[in-house]
Amino acid sequence: MERSMNPERVWQATLGELELALQRPVFENWLKGARFVAYEDGVYIIAVKSAFAQEWLNQRLKGMIKRRLERLSGRSVDVTFIVRPELFSANQPAVMPDSPLLNTSPTNAPAGRFQHAPALPESNLQVNRSFDNFIVGEGNRFAYAACQAVAQNPGVSYNPLFLYGGVGLGKTHLLHAIGNVAVQDEYNVRYVTTETFTNEMIEAIRTHTNVAFRQTYRNVDVLLIDDIQFLQGKESTQNEFFHTFNSLTAANKQVVIASDRPLHLLTKLEDRLLSRFSGGLIVDLSPPDLEHRIAILYAKAYEKGVVVPEDVARYIAEHYNDNVRELQGALNRVVAYAQLHHQPLSFSLAQKILEPQQRPLDHSPDAILEAVAQEFNITISELKGPRRTRRISVPRQLAMYLLRDVAQLSFPQIGEFLGGRDHSTVMHGATKIEKGLQQDTEIQEKMERIRVRLRQ
Repeated sequence: MERSMNPERVWQATLGELELALQRPVFENWLKGARFVAYEDGVYIIAVKSAFAQEWLNQRLKGMIKRRLERLSGRSVDVTFIVRPELFSANQPAVMPDSPLLNTSPTNAPAGRFQHAPALPESNLQVNRSFDNFIVGEGNRFAYAACQAVAQNPGVSYNPLFLYGGVGLGKTHLLHAIGNVAVQDEYNVRYVTTETFTNEMIEAIRTHTNVAFRQTYRNVDVLLIDDIQFLQGKESTQNEFFHTFNSLTAANKQVVIASDRPLHLLTKLEDRLLSRFSGGLIVDLSPPDLEHRIAILYAKAYEKGVVVPEDVARYIAEHYNDNVRELQGALNRVVAYAQLHHQPLSFSLAQKILEPQQRPLDHSPDAILEAVAQEFNITISELKGPRRTRRISVPRQLAMYLLRDVAQLSFPQIGEFLGGRDHSTVMHGATKIEKGLQQDTEIQEKMERIRVRLRQ
């Protein structure tokens, strides 16, 4: 290797070595695409996309990178990572140039490409679910690339796009990521679960607002529909969705569908729907491998502002290998216990909390109310009282959910226990928390901390 090699070539050579030396998910997630910016006073300045990547590289790979830079350049150097998201274009291809996924440029758009409809007042998107914070691994790489291609040019290729995979593998995250990119490009987007679509259709029939319901869904540019498996056996809803689907795709508007099972197992869907779905691109998401799970844990820990030791991350990743939701739940339990007991995260602590024979939850209703009250620093009498401020209503709804889930009380029993509330109020509160546990990290963390208290 010539010692006169210029700094940018040294960086590219270093990247090549690191790609061979590191596990593929580690290289793909943290180093691939990192860009040489400058070489100043013996320091390589490298741009990365996010503060998370910057911190991760500084903590875990900086030493290895520095040693290779020194060997390849023949001198003592240092490396600094800076956050420059503007260098990473949102329109940059997610796959290599020879991939068929790149056949989505605007020049390929059909002559009848649709015009944007007026923006919807409510797209139902979660802005915290983006392509940037989706951790890519072998099991989801193709799905990730396909979703990026669709997000960049809705309605041009892969229409419909059908995603399937088990619970907690990232389907919903990718739907929201597509929507968030499309909204930024001023497309009219709507994310909806099949259950919500069904309920809205029933309400439209009841209130004689069918026309408005159809306009809501048929005037969008991008329709993202989740949990399509719940459409099975619902003949009227299937018929309505069939016509909505046809109306959108005929106008070159994008439809993205997510399911927890492949098409051939959706045996109670009408053949005409299965035929339409199979006419697009079908992509599966597989469970993450070990290195991918570790990378996910580091990402989730960073979101919480927590540093997880490598042996702890590996222990959790080795014992929770089915889906990301279980993985995150295990991390939440360990972090919650450490915070409650003012203990550092350690391998022995993770073993103690996650071992199969951990102490069971206290199922008594009184213990549940006490744990909720302690977590939110309120009194049990406030939980049972009439006040409806957010300070009280959120803890009360968490209590409703736990009294149902842990204590196994009926809705009327929970209402009576919480001061004589109507069972429909209890049902609404428990349902709201159930949805929050899938989407709201604050509620997830609160729930894990309460469950830790119930095991003490």
